[in-house]
Amino acid sequence: MRRRDFIKAIVGSAAAWPLAARAQQTPMPVIGFLHQGSPSAFASHLDTFRQGLKEGGFVEGQNVAIEYRWAEGEYDRLPELARDLVRRQVAVIAAVGTSAPALAAKSASSAIPVVFQTGGDPVQDGLISKMNRPGGNVTGVSRLSVALEPKRLELLHEVAPKARVIGLRVNPLNPRTQLLIQQMRAPIHSLGLSLNVLEASTESELDAAFASTVQGGVGALLVASEPSYNPWHEHIVALSIRHKMPAMYAGGLYAVAGGLMTYDASVLDSWRQVGVYVGRILKGEKAAGLPILQPTKFEFVINLKTAKTLGLEVPATLLARADEVIE
Repeated sequence: MRRRDFIKAIVGSAAAWPLAARAQQTPMPVIGFLHQGSPSAFASHLDTFRQGLKEGGFVEGQNVAIEYRWAEGEYDRLPELARDLVRRQVAVIAAVGTSAPALAAKSASSAIPVVFQTGGDPVQDGLISKMNRPGGNVTGVSRLSVALEPKRLELLHEVAPKARVIGLRVNPLNPRTQLLIQQMRAPIHSLGLSLNVLEASTESELDAAFASTVQGGVGALLVASEPSYNPWHEHIVALSIRHKMPAMYAGGLYAVAGGLMTYDASVLDSWRQVGVYVGRILKGEKAAGLPILQPTKFEFVINLKTAKTLGLEVPATLLARADEVIE
């Protein structure tokens, strides 16, 4: 080989090395994120989800990408949004909020791992077969929020014992609503009370629903755990106070907005746990072997300022049981 041809061959090979190295690099994994709500109400929640990912060594934009799909409160959009993520060939789907996103993701693919966060019973909802070993491609976090509704009713009854009719504010579009209504009839009856179901699936329906609350003789209101209500939490609290209605809510958003009482597991920590599980799956663990996580800490908050506005005297025994009292 002539000297000139030899030099060209060496230079050409050296130039090809970076290209070959780049071709061998592992592509950045993509997480699919599915929620029935809208992003404006969940900024702090997303921060804790990303925190959970970071605990596993994953940082959005650096070594992992996230494809977000929001149904904006329209539950019937979830199946197509889930199928869109499957077509995108994401590595794992974080289906957060209620059982609806998780069911949509599970139906869309039996191969892509799904990590859910829900307030319901994942076995009862058909997401998994067992809590300790879920099997299949689905695992996640259950906050047991729906199971806490009877406890919320008990606390509400203590602060408003004269209320004989309890209003239950629900979203009729949530697949769990009818089951929740049936579950609440027994504890309502055991307290000698009557139940008035009040439906609202959009913000514009809330005003009319509150008007019917007053007309129906409702003396106290239980706002069911419903993530799609989160964007309207300030409006819901304002309507309750305007109508002089003692109300119990799920989640800290309502407490900050001036809600009379809230009782729930830590919502933010459950989002962080979803991020942790997603990270573990990206590292190679199987969803089938990851047990369903459940909360260990529950927070009961009373807003005394709102109680005074409503003309309520909160029993000292109830105040003593509160984790936080807002004055």
